[in-house]
Amino acid sequence: MYNGILERVFLGNRISDYLIACIMLLTGFVVINVGIRYLIKHVKRLSEKTATTIDDFLVSVFERLAVPFLYLIAFYASMKSLNFDPYFEKGLNYFCLAVIVVFAARLIIMLAKYVFKIYLTKNGYDASLEHSLQGILIVVKALVWGGAIIFFLDNLGFKISAVIAGLGIGGVAVALAAQTILKDLFSYFSIIFDQPFKVGDFIIIGDFMGSIEYVGIKTTRIRSLGGEMLVFSNSDLTDSRVRNYKLMEKRRVVFKLGVVYETPTGRLKEIPKIIENVIKNVKDAIFDRAHFFSYGDFSLIFEIVYYVAGPDYNKYMDIQQEINFAIKEEFEKRGIVFAYPTQTLYVNKAVL
Repeated sequence: MYNGILERVFLGNRISDYLIACIMLLTGFVVINVGIRYLIKHVKRLSEKTATTIDDFLVSVFERLAVPFLYLIAFYASMKSLNFDPYFEKGLNYFCLAVIVVFAARLIIMLAKYVFKIYLTKNGYDASLEHSLQGILIVVKALVWGGAIIFFLDNLGFKISAVIAGLGIGGVAVALAAQTILKDLFSYFSIIFDQPFKVGDFIIIGDFMGSIEYVGIKTTRIRSLGGEMLVFSNSDLTDSRVRNYKLMEKRRVVFKLGVVYETPTGRLKEIPKIIENVIKNVKDAIFDRAHFFSYGDFSLIFEIVYYVAGPDYNKYMDIQQEINFAIKEEFEKRGIVFAYPTQTLYVNKAVL
């Protein structure tokens, strides 16, 4: 009786063939679920003991892509053991192809995310950089999924080459019309990966200066010292000479002061040493030199050079102020007089 039931034909296959296909499918699912899952857990334990991230990435790929892909193979193998209508088999092949294309696209996107994560780790977890990379990732996703759809449609028999040719001609026209936008876009990529500046950096471009607040796909916004927002196109910034004070390890400061011509030579010789001692006693100020520089119109001019450790402008001004106060105090103790614009008129009395 049972043999008669198993030998009955339904949709071109015996009942026994369907049972064999089900046994194959269940066996494959059990092997994948038990064996592969055990392997993943073992590899995950090993990856927790290593400092590298590549093994964690591979574990993630296995969990999210490899296991579902193996389930698909088991399903496809069990279905191919049966005889179906050619149209059904063709539909099954297209379905499996679609799934494979989706898996491939997801794998490429996961790889791009991993590369961006490594790049972000090497450059420090900067919130602005992470935001910019997310914007680039959106572009990558669009390109990957667009390519996946074109590949799938091409395998379905659509004349994709003609469509691509039309898109190519249209792309040239769009590129010519939007070359300024594309230039800003490529400049954006240059700013993100070359990093001439980042959000928070204080920069000077020509006559404009301020702190970077936002780097977008087309424009970069800078908050000026006056408080207003300056908006530059990215191509303007990459084509300009940008001075980035945030990257400055130390600031070189040059200033001059003048004393009156009536100052005795002995006092003049003391001034460089006085200034040196003053600067050396100021925290984070590194003395370089102090010299009697020149004879001015109404003063004897000294030139002083020192360095400030760090790029902070407020810190530099605090140090300069402290140095100015200390120099004035030392000069007052020694009776050294600062010069100020004066004019002396000498008149020769004519003998009549």
